[in-house]
Amino acid sequence: MPSVAHPKPYLAFDFGAESGRAVLAHLQSGILTTEEVHRFRNEAVEYSGSLHWDAPRLWFEVRKALTLVEQMELAGIGVDAWGVDYALLGERGELLQNPYHYRDRRTEGVMDDVFRKVAKDQIYRATGIQFMPINTLYQLYAAQRDTPTIIAAATQWLTIPDLFNYWLTGNAVCEFTNATTTQLVDPVKRTWAVDLMQKVGLNSSLPAPIVEPGSILGALLPSLAQNSALAGTAVIAPACHDTGSAVAAITARDGTAFLSSGTWSLIGTELDAPVVTSEALKLNFTNEGGVNGTTRLLKNVMGLWMLQGCRNCWSARGHNSDYRELVELAGREPAFKHLVDPDDEAFLRPTDMLGAIDQFCRKTHQPAPATPGAYVRCILESLALKYRLVLRSLEQLCGKRIEQVRVIGGGSKNRLLNQFTADATGKRVLAGPAEATALGNIAMQILATGEASSLQQVRGIIDRSFPTEVFEPVETDKWEHQTERFEQYCEMTYA
Repeated sequence: MPSVAHPKPYLAFDFGAESGRAVLAHLQSGILTTEEVHRFRNEAVEYSGSLHWDAPRLWFEVRKALTLVEQMELAGIGVDAWGVDYALLGERGELLQNPYHYRDRRTEGVMDDVFRKVAKDQIYRATGIQFMPINTLYQLYAAQRDTPTIIAAATQWLTIPDLFNYWLTGNAVCEFTNATTTQLVDPVKRTWAVDLMQKVGLNSSLPAPIVEPGSILGALLPSLAQNSALAGTAVIAPACHDTGSAVAAITARDGTAFLSSGTWSLIGTELDAPVVTSEALKLNFTNEGGVNGTTRLLKNVMGLWMLQGCRNCWSARGHNSDYRELVELAGREPAFKHLVDPDDEAFLRPTDMLGAIDQFCRKTHQPAPATPGAYVRCILESLALKYRLVLRSLEQLCGKRIEQVRVIGGGSKNRLLNQFTADATGKRVLAGPAEATALGNIAMQILATGEASSLQQVRGIIDRSFPTEVFEPVETDKWEHQTERFEQYCEMTYA
């Protein structure tokens, strides 16, 4: 048995769009340390003309990670993952099909079909969620249209992290923060928006019951523990939405905005109540569920998915470069030669990201980038200018000035983008921790097990354990001069 001096560690499963990992965390003397015990690829699979996630493969990796720590007594296990995607369960609780990937093309044009059933402003008043074609609302509508037999065979649906919680415990529930990404949750009552589902024509009995972050879902199933030290380990729902977990790790309110930087960039602030107003609808901001009764008022921006897409193109042509090399090349390129709107729908699911950037440049009468460094600089400068616009809108909605931006997630290690963000916004940037998602997952487990008494306390532990890097704005006038030009490119946006 662990002593008080050596308390039980926590295990966080963190699933991202490119990879997943299992992170072991030890809390001792008020300092949190982490160790990655398993990392694995998460690659989409395409078959029958559709794009899916390989959920059974991911489950195999979860079970493998458990075997690596089976000699340890754990204080808890938590799972976080991306939002909007869902899994259908059959009458015996079996997975009916591999979950669709949010970049699958079946939702093209579906938003307009839904708006013909329920007006856009009614949907926003009911959910407070940003309109994106990837939202679960439109995915389910497309599924009901294209595969009605499979939908009819379903007895329940879960979001992606809830699926793994179900496989770990046998308890089928939907954790609140991730449930809100579906655009099917009432942000005030924190319950499913049943009236909206019925008006759209969706089966309102299918989503599993909602539970709050920090809920103990049950013990690890005996078939998984197999009489090891893991027997009886509590499985805890953190903020199961990865951004929800990332924001749980830090303080981002009262003049501080968060920028969760990864495949997507999510920019917002933490509030005590949702902002569901006509102005928020016009600016297309989202009210996602937060921990401890909070709301994350934010906007989704395309993020480093664009850089990932370019890198995939170069790799297919036999030119392999890591992200650090590409960012170094971007730093040597001249400024503001090429700008694009990261949220243009052309960048959501292109088969050729380089070609999509070239086409956008031609459409806006700019030269296309000629080198890898030029493409990367184009992406990073465009993201920084987009952040500027979003932060300005956020200030407008909150009625408060944002003084600084806390960049978290893997993108916080991109020092060039951090400096661009400071310069473009004119605000101090605090970068880190890069592992915010796993840390927030662990933070909610610590709260659930009573090892910390408040969210403020556990955030203080993370701040002490993982210092930030500061970027002050310089040469802001140069970015000011590009704003009008950039705004012209943003006239036709998807988000």
